[in-house]
Order: sequence, then structure tokens, then C-alpha cells
Amino acid sequence: MNELSDGPIAVSVETQFVDDQSDPAEDRYVFSYTITIRNQGSQTARLLTRHWVITDANGKVQEVRGRGVVGEQPRLEPGEAFRYTSAAMLETPVGSMRGSYGMLAEDGGRFDAEIPQFILSMPRTLH
Repeated sequence: MNELSDGPIAVSVETQFVDDQSDPAEDRYVFSYTITIRNQGSQTARLLTRHWVITDANGKVQEVRGRGVVGEQPRLEPGEAFRYTSAAMLETPVGSMRGSYGMLAEDGGRFDAEIPQFILSMPRTLH
């Protein structure tokens, strides 16, 4: 698991190549990623939106914006965590993702929880 960010909201990620949904002959590479979002701050925060920038090895960029994650807008008390799994499809065996979560603090303040870049890689592709 990679710890990606700190601050009031900590984000960690685990990635996995999904062999049975991928078809390299058709340039289809599917990766799952499990995100853990932990509230390290002193006040409750709700995840309102997500923004992902997904880049494959050819430089093709997909941007994904939406409300919540996996159909939820989790509310995290201080010390609480939320974990979910989703997937991304690339046309190359290696790529990367980065992004942010739009958060709403208990006091009404809005802030972004940045998600630094992480790598999606088919096994035995990167050395």
C-alpha cells in the first residue's frame, strides 16, 4: 500500500492488474485500485466530489469528474476511514493516476484533498 498524501485527509492506494478483464491483443488493460481515505484532522469532513486524471504510456489523458465515490459521499469523523475499490481501463500496460477529492469541513469550509500520482502497471512490465 502506498501512502500518498498527508494533511487533514490522508489517502493511500493499492493497485492490481485485472487479468481476466484485460485483453492486450485489443489494447485493453484493466486495473483496480483500492483507496483508503482517512480523516486525520480535528473536524468532521464529507467527500463531495472526485477528479481523476488518468494517463496511459502513450500520453493519452482521460479526466473523470463526478459526485462522491462509488455512489457515496462519505462523512468521516476525526480518526475515521473510508475504503472503496474502483477500476480504470488503459490502452497501454502502464499508466498513472492522480487527482483530488473535493471536501466539505464541518465548519462549512471547502478544501481539496490532493491525491499525488500513482502508477498502474501490468506485472513484469516495469523493472
